[in-house]
Amino acid sequence: MLDVNRHLLQNESTKIIRKSANYQPNIWGDHFITNAPSGHMTPDACLEQVEELKEEVRRMLAVDANDSSKKLKLIDSLQRLGVAYHFEGEIEEALKQIHDAPNGFDEIDLYTMALQFRLLRQHGYNVQCDAFNRFKDKKGSFKEELIKDVPGMLCLYEASYMRIHGEDILDEALVFTTTQLKSMVNDLKPPLATQVMHALKQPLHKGMPRLEARHYISVYQQLALLDFNSLQSIHKQELSQLSRWWKELDFVTKLPYARDRLVECYFWIVGVYFEAHYSFARMNLTKIIAMASIIDDTYDVYGTLEELKLFTDAIERWI
Repeated sequence: MLDVNRHLLQNESTKIIRKSANYQPNIWGDHFITNAPSGHMTPDACLEQVEELKEEVRRMLAVDANDSSKKLKLIDSLQRLGVAYHFEGEIEEALKQIHDAPNGFDEIDLYTMALQFRLLRQHGYNVQCDAFNRFKDKKGSFKEELIKDVPGMLCLYEASYMRIHGEDILDEALVFTTTQLKSMVNDLKPPLATQVMHALKQPLHKGMPRLEARHYISVYQQLALLDFNSLQSIHKQELSQLSRWWKELDFVTKLPYARDRLVECYFWIVGVYFEAHYSFARMNLTKIIAMASIIDDTYDVYGTLEELKLFTDAIERWI
C-alpha cells in the first residue's frame, strides 16, 4: 500500500497531461428532483377502475373459446398497449390452446395467419413458416391479389421480422410487403396510413414496449391510458430518487471528466424492465450502469497506463 501511494505522488509531480473527450454537460440538471411526483401510486378510485377493466379483459380472453381470431387480435392489442403483463397466465393459456388446435393454420386469411405466426413465435412456440406458401402463385411469387388486403400485408410485414436463418419465404415476404406498403402508403387514410408509416419506420419487433404503447395508445382503450400514467408516475418517482442519490455522490464535481448520464442509464433499463413490479431491478441496474460508465470513462479518457494497471489490479482483487 505504501508503494502504491509513493507511486501516485510521483505521478502527481510529473505534471501528467490528461485527455478529455469534451462530453457535453447533463441536459437534465435537477429536473427530476425539483419536479418529483408527490407519490408513486394512483388514487384509490383510479386503481379500482383499473381492476374493473382488468377483470373485463380477463372475461374477454375466456369467452369465445373457438374464435381464435378474436383472441389473437385482443392479445395483440394488449401487447401493443403495454398492459399484457397483467394477463400473462391467461395469454399463455389462450396461445397454447390456439397452438394445440388440430386445424392449425388451415383455412384462415392472411391477416389471421400472420398474426398467429408472430404471436406464437414471440411466446416461444416453434411454428413453421411453410403455411405461407399457399399465398403464392404458380410462379412462386406472392399473389398480386394480396395487395388489396392492406391489414393482412401489414401483419405479414411484422411477422417476417420473426424469421430465422434459412426461412427464405419470410425473407421474400419482407421484401414484398415493404415494397408494396411503401408504394401505397400515400393513398391510405388514417388510422391505417399512420400505422403503416410507423411500421415502415420501425417494425414492432424492434420497438421499445413503452414507446410503442405511447404510439398505440392514441387510438385505443382507457385501460392503457390509466396504466400508462400509473407506470409513468412510478418511473418519475424512481428517477427522482436516483437523481437525488446521484447528486449526493457529487460525481459531477469530483469526476468532471466522466459522462453525466444518469437519466439515459435509467431509460435504458426502462426499455427492458418497465413493469411496476420490477422497480427494485430498475433502481439497482441504473446504479450499476452509471458506475460502469464512470469506470469506462476513467479507462478511456482520464487514467494513464500506469494508473490503470494499478486500478485494474485493485478491481480484480474485489472478485
